[in-house]
Amino acid sequence: MKLKVQTLDAKAGGDIELNDDVFGVEPRADILHRVVTWQLENRRAPARAARERSDVARTGKKFGRQKGGGTARHGDRAAPIFVGGGKAMGPRARTFQQSLNKKVRALGLKMALSDKAKSGNLVVVDSLELKDAKTKALQAKIEKLGFAGKTLFIDGDAVNDGFKKASANLFKLNVLPAVGANVYDIMKHDTLVLTKAAVEKLEARFNG
Repeated sequence: MKLKVQTLDAKAGGDIELNDDVFGVEPRADILHRVVTWQLENRRAPARAARERSDVARTGKKFGRQKGGGTARHGDRAAPIFVGGGKAMGPRARTFQQSLNKKVRALGLKMALSDKAKSGNLVVVDSLELKDAKTKALQAKIEKLGFAGKTLFIDGDAVNDGFKKASANLFKLNVLPAVGANVYDIMKHDTLVLTKAAVEKLEARFNG
């Protein structure tokens, strides 16, 4: 698959040949759903257990008269109705970690990249270097390039420092290094922008 390369100044930067094994895979909704679900479940923090009646260290001595006090009968301060008592049917400690086959995860990422390429929402730029690393200047460049909605920029080994700082206050723009490329972030953004370095890293990731 051949794609035009642009610069951040909306100028032509030649062509690039994308590997069809990475950017030309037919997307499947079930695979993408499995990978996104796996990602989101593994982001969840573990649930902490609450102390129940048997876990609370309080006296078991009967603390009031059986009759004549004008109140209900009680024999244990650890009962859930008292302050400091154990919780009735409280949450149990559990984790939400899921496992997913490595081949399925790799296939999901290929499909997410291919989906953006197939829909025309994949853009390749030569680099993310900015002469003027200012938010206002970067916003003007993004508007000139005509990116609609949320945009995800993926760079090579590390995101260009100037671009990262300039984009920090643009809420519809996010940046990642190539090693952080994932299905959830790619799918939730309207436009995916890769640098040539990112393309090399992603193709090497699957072919290495």
